[in-house]
Formats: sequence, structure tokens, C-alpha cells
Amino acid sequence: MSDTEYTAKDIVVLSGPQGVRKRPAMYIGSTGSSGFIHLLYEVLDNAIDEAIAGYAKTVTVKLSRDEDVDVAEISDDGRGIPVDIIPKEGKPALEVIMTSLHSGGKFESKVYKVSGGLHGVGLTVVNSLSEHTEVTVKRDGRIYRQKFSRGGVVGPIEMVGDVPDKSTGTTIKFKPDKEIFSARSFDTIELVERLRDLAFLNPGLLIKYTDERENPPKQVDYHSKEGLPDFLNYMRDKKQEVSKPVRVVRQTDSLKLDLIMQYVGTYSEDLLSFVNKIKTPQGGTHVNGFHAALTRAMANYNKLSKKPRTISLEGDDTREGLISVITILMQNPEFEGQTKEKLGNTAIKTFVENAVYTELMRYFEENPAEAGRIIDKVYGAAEAREAARKARELSRKKGLFEGAVLPGKLADCTESDPAKSEIFIVEGESAAGSSKQARDRFFQAILPLRGKILNVEKATEDRIFANAELHTMVTAFGTGIKEQFNADSVRYKKIILLTDADVDGSHIRTLLLTFFYRFMKPLIERGYVYIGQPPLYKIAKGREVKYAYSDNQLNEVMKGYDGKATVQRYKGLGEMNPEQLWETTMDPKARVLKRVMIGDAELANTMFTILMGLDVEQRRHFIEEHSSEVKFLDI
Repeated sequence: MSDTEYTAKDIVVLSGPQGVRKRPAMYIGSTGSSGFIHLLYEVLDNAIDEAIAGYAKTVTVKLSRDEDVDVAEISDDGRGIPVDIIPKEGKPALEVIMTSLHSGGKFESKVYKVSGGLHGVGLTVVNSLSEHTEVTVKRDGRIYRQKFSRGGVVGPIEMVGDVPDKSTGTTIKFKPDKEIFSARSFDTIELVERLRDLAFLNPGLLIKYTDERENPPKQVDYHSKEGLPDFLNYMRDKKQEVSKPVRVVRQTDSLKLDLIMQYVGTYSEDLLSFVNKIKTPQGGTHVNGFHAALTRAMANYNKLSKKPRTISLEGDDTREGLISVITILMQNPEFEGQTKEKLGNTAIKTFVENAVYTELMRYFEENPAEAGRIIDKVYGAAEAREAARKARELSRKKGLFEGAVLPGKLADCTESDPAKSEIFIVEGESAAGSSKQARDRFFQAILPLRGKILNVEKATEDRIFANAELHTMVTAFGTGIKEQFNADSVRYKKIILLTDADVDGSHIRTLLLTFFYRFMKPLIERGYVYIGQPPLYKIAKGREVKYAYSDNQLNEVMKGYDGKATVQRYKGLGEMNPEQLWETTMDPKARVLKRVMIGDAELANTMFTILMGLDVEQRRHFIEEHSSEVKFLDI
């Protein structure tokens, strides 16, 4: 028999938790930090579904640490998971829900009219990918508890006490399995943002957050009285208002749209979208319908005016300076993937477009002064776009964006395969000199920038396309920009931002991330953008030299030397000789690179708006609130 023969005995059937543990990424996206926190979200979403159904008023999230792995505990005061026996299974409902895929109360609309959990896999996946899980249920005046591990049952369900006040609810505590996950900690920044969003989306719901990993434990309550208006106020903060908020609410027996929008004096769109209280960062049909309605309403209202603008309106024009939140409650949403990042139901686009268009036209007719301010803003964006287009055409005629001529300051590599090529974006001639000598010329290119690039968040497109440093980057990448942008034409599939380890370096890196997020977002989405990590310290004792990339790492190294070593604090790449730069920062075998994710870019953009914008009061407030979190300060 041939070794390659393929017969029935080669077929392996992995049922339930076995399949989840064998292919966890199919269920949670990855086994890194995003998958790690996704387990928490699966449990949290179930608690929120109880709130949506009108049964839970309080949700509690508590983080702690068990040895070297974070532990999460999520509680709600909803109805409590059923514990009675399912006749067909011969097991308690709680046990079936925790150990059997595609089980739960959300396949029909009797128990949950709408919900975030759809596939009946959430809690089974949490159990399957956790070292241990403990579920405590309060219902029918009793307290029940059952323990699980790695998809299985540790022991039978037990009645462990009575509930004198007849309260109900569910508490799930779990420890993700380090045999599965490379991550060990929950992303606190992402989690806090999610809890804040959920409080805005569920007015009246109290979300209590406790982080016992900190000393003393951190406790924060999230609560919103008004819901979306509070959310919009939070997003707008101190940005200049161009128009008053517009609210659109439309409801049928199986579908509810709630949208709020407002124009402010910025140049970018800030939109958050949700389906059944689950954030959809990639949008979907509900967002497409909203955008289509905007363009149609603005163009039609312009035609009805006494002096209509003649310039043709495009979708991007209607979204410049627009902040908005759109949330849909619906039965049977079709998400793309278990991580629910994009809505796919085609009928939703028509529903949202018709609802938003009708309400906008009514609002414009009843509020002509407000309509005038919005139309001025939108068509002003169209005129600026047209000016930018002319600037780009002029740039192309001069050969600044396209063609075979690469920028003179680029030290290119000899490798022609983008998948094997990488480019370092460095600041200044000093860093360029060291990095050019340190690099491997075969696959590593160096592009120096002169000082800080333009702040694209505050600039119009005609200024952006006239900026020499941005021209240089776009030309070096080979992607073009705006209408000509093509991510498939990129010349390097590793674009590494390598700035100094000081305040100026952080500023330049944030400016670059903002540019990538606004104009080259697909490069981030494809995972081509990285941040290089030069060492902060050089530790020398005799002829032995070590490097530290953080204060904690420095302390560990110094312990090994009993504190008797010479420490040099690097502030610039130019302070390192080529050999040091290669072995610490550029050698693929030893360097530390951080891949930029969309969430990172969004956070960087938000932080730049606050810290580097024109609003001094907003900046002062942020610094006062977060000054205690500073880890090092250049003086």
C-alpha cells in the first residue's frame, strides 16, 4: 500500500470541544491577544443580551491574576442560565450550554428577540479554551454551581445555597488556557473602551469594572442616562460644532435603527457602528445604507435650493467632519466570521438608506438654517477635493507621485520581491547615516525624513499633496494615493517606522500613523506596517554589553550585575554605531517589531487630536488626568 493512499481510516472526526481546541482560530480569530480577550467578550455579550431583553440592570466585570495568566469574572443580574434537565439530552441545560456547540436560547426569538450571540458556540468555546471555568447561577431562590475544564465537566452541578432576597443572575469565571494562547493578559485599553461603549448603547444599565491586577484595585462604574446623545457628546468632546445633532430612529417588529450624527470642524469622519450592541469595526450593509442616504439627501437638497452648487458631490465629501453612531437591533444578523466585524444582511442597506434619507430631507426642510450650514460644509469639502485633485494632477505631471524615478534620498534594496523587502522610515540625517551602514542592502531600504511630517488631521488635501516629505514616502512605497492608490503595487511588505526613543520620536511616529490611517489604511489592514523598537538602554560591565528595551528589563539586567554596571540611556538612533543598531534593531533574528493594528492607529489618531491639536484646554485636561501614568519624561 502506498504511503500516500487516502482511505476512510484517515478521516478524523473531532466533535465539540476537541474541534475547538484543535482549530481555535476558526472560532475566536487568533490565539494571540485578540483571541484571548475575545473569550471575555463572548461571556460579556451574553450578559448584555440579558440587558437588551430587559432583565439585567447591572453587569460586573472583574479581572484578576492567577500565577502568570489573567482571570476574568463576569456577572449579571438577569434570569440566570437554566439548570433544569433537557429531556432529549438527559443533562442540565447549564452543562449542555457549556459543553455542546450550537446550543442555547438564541436560535429562535422566543427567549431573546435580538442578541449578539448567534451561533450557540460562545460559552462552549470559552470552556474549551480555558484551563478552568466556574459557573454560578442564582434562580428559583437557589444558588447552583458547576465547574468545567478544557471543554469538559469537572463535576456535576451542585446546589450550594439559598438566595434569601430571591435575586437571580449568572456569574462566569474563567482562566484562559496557556496551552492554547500566546497572550497572557487582557488588553485593558480595548476592554475599557468596550465597556464604555456598552454603557452608552444601553442607557440605564450599570456596568461595574474592577481590575484587581492593580494595587490598589481599580474600580470604575460606566453608566449613561441618555444613551446615544451622551455617546455623541463624548465623541465630539470640545470639537467645534458646525451643526446641531440629528437623530434618526426607525423601528419595525423585527428591526430597530438608532442613529445620531453631527458635523464638526474637522476634516475626517469619526463613525462607530454596532449590531445588537456588538461593534462592527469594518461596517457592513447598515453603514453602506447610511452613507448612501447622506450623499443622496445632500445632492437632492442642493438641487432644490435657489442657488444650487454646480460641483458634483461624492460620498467622501458628505462625511468630512462627520461624527456619528449607528446601531441596529435585529433578528438573525449575518456577520462575516465569528468575531462579528462586518454585517452582511443585504436587506438592511435598503432599510437604513430609506430611513435616513427620509428623515434627513424632513430635517432639512424644517431647519433651513441648519441645512445651510451642513450643505456649506459638505460642498466646501467637495471644492477642496477638486482643488486637491488638480494639485495631484500637477504633481503627477512633475513626476512626484508616479513613474520609475525613486526619490533621491531613498537608499533602496536590491531585492525586487515585495514580500522579501522592507523599508525603514527614519528621522534625520544622523539616524539615516547609521541605519544605512547597519542595514543588509539586499533586502533592507532606508528612507530618511526631515523633521516632523505634516499633520494630515488638520490640513486640507491641497496642502497634503504639496508636502515634499509625504510625496517622498508615497513615491517610495509605489502605491499611489487617493484615487490612484493600489495596495497591490506596494514595493515593500514590511514598512517599519523607526524613530528615536524620546518625545519627539513618539510625536513623529504618531504623525506617520495618522497619515497611514487616513490615506493608506489598507496597508495597515494587510499587516504591512510595523513599529521598530530600538533599545532604551545600553548596559556595560567590563567587555560584556547588554541592551534593555524597557525600564523593567533594565532593572532585571542590573539585578544580575548587583547594580554594578555602566548604563547609557539612548535618546536617538544616531547615538548607536552601525554594529549596535544592526544587532539590536535591524537584525531580523534579534530585533523587536510591533505590527500596527487598526485599533492602534485609531488610538494614535485620537491621542494626536487631543495632545497636538489646537484645543489647549482639552490638552491640559488630558495631561492632568493621565500625568501619573507617565513612565519616562525627557527634560
